[in-house]
Amino acid sequence: MLPRESDLDSERCCAMKVVLFCGGLGMRLREYDDTIPKPMVPIGDRPILWHVMKYYAHFGHKDFILCLGYRGDAIKSYFRKYDECVSNDFVLSDGGRHVELLRSDINDWRITLVDTGVNSSIGQRLKAVEPHLAGEEAFLASYSDGLTDLPLPAEIDHFQRHGATASFLSVTPHLSYHFVVSRNGGQVTSLRDVSQTGLRINGGFFVLRRDIFTYLRHGEDLVMEAFQQLLADNQLLAFRYDGFWESMDTFKDKQRLDDLYARGGAPWELWKRAEARSISAEGRVPLALGRGGHRAFDPR
Repeated sequence: MLPRESDLDSERCCAMKVVLFCGGLGMRLREYDDTIPKPMVPIGDRPILWHVMKYYAHFGHKDFILCLGYRGDAIKSYFRKYDECVSNDFVLSDGGRHVELLRSDINDWRITLVDTGVNSSIGQRLKAVEPHLAGEEAFLASYSDGLTDLPLPAEIDHFQRHGATASFLSVTPHLSYHFVVSRNGGQVTSLRDVSQTGLRINGGFFVLRRDIFTYLRHGEDLVMEAFQQLLADNQLLAFRYDGFWESMDTFKDKQRLDDLYARGGAPWELWKRAEARSISAEGRVPLALGRGGHRAFDPR
């Protein structure tokens, strides 16, 4: 049984580097906008890539390596010109010449942006950033288009206890199809909703040991080739999770995520829940967060 979210929010594992694959073309989202790279498609007032990074930062993992590809220039420009005021409250004074943020998103993040090729596979992108992982015993990785409320320390602990080389999140797919079983002549013997079949898929959110690079040869893909070798060596784990998980593969997926965000309390925004619990536990109302990161409280 998984630990309760409340137990894990306050438990931060040792900080690990996070590799995010940001190079996909996002062809099935082209009906939204064919000039924006998929990681930069917005959910609310920030791109989905930011939401993924914010999730990892919530658990203390704030050293990011972004594997860029298609329209990598847009991602570089976004972070070079990052505007904290978009998603944070602030105080404006001196006729607009002075801005005091009440909180900050990324002031303690470290972001390495690496061009890994427009047409590269996930494995090739990972191989390209290997030098940036020198000295790391293990690291985290994810696609940049999936969101979850997974208690990340639980997956990391499971990975460490089993001593495997790789672990990935195993989830139930959100599909509206029916699973069909039939005999050779076409006679149907079973017709069930996909959710009733026990079918599970790779939801990303990887934990990888540095040994992964010994399985990943030049030009090979991570899942279709390196993972097959790990299977043969009993070095691959699937961490089963049945909580919230959603990937943004189509415009319909984006609309669903937009709706969850618009209603407030989106499942993946664990950082907001933790902050609300902290305020409630202290019985105080936050007034301001200055540049030094010190919050002042009303003692009411």
